[in-house]
Amino acid sequence: MKEAADTANPRNGPRPSRASPLRRVLVVDDEADLRELLELTLVGMGLDVDCVGSIAEAEAALSRNAYALCLTDMRLPDGDGLTLVASINRRHPQTPIAVITAYGSAENAVAALKAGAFDYLAKPVALDALRSLVRSALQLPSQAGGAPANEVVASSPQPARQLLGDSEAIREVRAQIARLARSMAPVSISGESGSGKELAARLIHETGARAAQPFVAVNCGAIPESLMEAEFFGYRKGAFTGADQDRDGFFQAANSGTLFLDEVADLPLAMQVKLLRAIQEKRVRKVGATVEEAVDVRIVSATHQDLAQCVAAGRFRPDLYYRLNVIELRLPSLRERLEDIPVLADAILARLAGRSGAGQAPRLAPVAVRYLQSYRFPGNVRELENVLERALAFSNGDVINVEDLGLKPIVSDDDENERIDAEGADATTPASGATGERRPVRVSEDGVPESLPDYLEQIEREAIQRALDKTRYNRTAAARLLGITFRALRYRMQRLGLNG
Repeated sequence: MKEAADTANPRNGPRPSRASPLRRVLVVDDEADLRELLELTLVGMGLDVDCVGSIAEAEAALSRNAYALCLTDMRLPDGDGLTLVASINRRHPQTPIAVITAYGSAENAVAALKAGAFDYLAKPVALDALRSLVRSALQLPSQAGGAPANEVVASSPQPARQLLGDSEAIREVRAQIARLARSMAPVSISGESGSGKELAARLIHETGARAAQPFVAVNCGAIPESLMEAEFFGYRKGAFTGADQDRDGFFQAANSGTLFLDEVADLPLAMQVKLLRAIQEKRVRKVGATVEEAVDVRIVSATHQDLAQCVAAGRFRPDLYYRLNVIELRLPSLRERLEDIPVLADAILARLAGRSGAGQAPRLAPVAVRYLQSYRFPGNVRELENVLERALAFSNGDVINVEDLGLKPIVSDDDENERIDAEGADATTPASGATGERRPVRVSEDGVPESLPDYLEQIEREAIQRALDKTRYNRTAAARLLGITFRALRYRMQRLGLNG
């Protein structure tokens, strides 16, 4: 262990060492007392420690030694700690870096995480938080060059479920998840309902350093406002009527792991204030308690709403938005990756067949695949699963056909222009029961149709038929009269069985 005073002089920087880089930590701070505290704590964990007092000394040390972790203050004599963060990310991408910020300096912490820092510590440094951070960092596998042959790096467990598909959109999402797994920075996941936001959050957790620790998923919109504080932070016995024993909250349950806040935009403003403080200070107080307790959780949040618009509308606090939205991950809708439907469908059918004990999973007929790819899927992958589960129940034999799907495609004009060509439209089988015959939909005494889909289909058929009659079956003119494209009209005629 080197004396802190020795390292204050740039000429007395750390010397090259034979110590394993997986056990060596670099501390960068110009405060001798804090350097010594950090060094003593890390040495007590069985680590080798080099201490320096400036960016120049740190860069010199990094040029001579490989480090498993770098801890740096944000304010240094020769520059900003963010400069060192950027330099290490560029020149030594295999080295995680954590920053030490002044108490309550949330802006600096967020800026460091956005710049690529692994995590941060607030002054005064809590030693339990320091140890937890170091343990997380040292579990991270090296990304560049791998480990030397005589060193063992623990591999991340293989997640049970993956984001399947070969489209460029989903490949980019998988690449982002691999990068996010190395960080402890908060992640905000956006995407439509059913697009796989919780699965993405689980993958970030399961492929990162906290994979062996708890993953706690919370639907923020499902908790009554009166119970939120107790659910998130826990409560002490006697804190309120019915509190007959102490109970931990979501933060304590996720300690050392990941807390996934789904539909975070649904949180009321009063709870947003409390959540912000817990995330910033990494401490929570149970309802009815007088002291706070330290918690170490990685926050991953998700919503199908536009959080920036929620902020502009005054429904979401801007300070919490910036704290959660350090790194954003956007999940594409199923409409944006239609080419993934075949592989998704095969995997879903195999899982459903295995769960039901049905043996070998049936396959989709080619025309059924094209039919699925013509559908908008407002419910995304979740809706695809529901459709296939129903089809599996109603299909006879080893092949799922169009009539087993029970879908009536809902396709916008723009989507049709991109997706439906002449061959595809001709190959698509009309929905079950779609013919040129006009079958009146029965309406109850109060004027409500017994089947809304059939009623709307009847109206659409009648409107198209009137336009065709008026234009003497000139489909180009009929499409113009209806305000849709020629391809849209041709597709609808095919679906409705209007073969004039």
